[in-house]
Amino acid sequence: MAGTKGKQSARDMVLSLGVIGIVAGFIYVFIPNDDSEPPLERVDYRVELLTARRAASYPVAAPEGLPEEWKATSVRFRGDDFGAWHLGFHDPDGEYVAVEQSTQKPGTFIEDASQGAEETNVVQRIGEKSWKRYEGAKYDALVLREKNSTTVVAGTAPFARLVEMVESLKTS
Repeated sequence: MAGTKGKQSARDMVLSLGVIGIVAGFIYVFIPNDDSEPPLERVDYRVELLTARRAASYPVAAPEGLPEEWKATSVRFRGDDFGAWHLGFHDPDGEYVAVEQSTQKPGTFIEDASQGAEETNVVQRIGEKSWKRYEGAKYDALVLREKNSTTVVAGTAPFARLVEMVESLKTS
């Protein structure tokens, strides 16, 4: 009798595991799984922009008149960190474009904001200002060095989109 009880317990355990496996398989097959990334939320950056424009020691730039397909996805101003202004967007093709401004030492700031992009010999006249092109493995960038601050427009988007962002920037 003792031998039968042990075999019965092992058989019951195997049957229980089988039932659990069938239920888990059913859940996996018939319950929808969405592995795609959730859509990025659009952020309203007006309050942060007003704060930055009041607090920064330089004219803070933000786009005006961009088509609705451009989606603002991140914003921050850190007055204690060289007056660092950041405004991130996804362009109509889903590529990333960021506007970065700071009073930090230009070499260090450009290196960080452009994700290590290298300066080229290309200078692009946009409006009344000359922007220097930077190219990199991760980001490309357009850089404007001014007396009191540096502006970097960088991202994964092609230069045409970076130019579009620069053309839309206003400081008032």
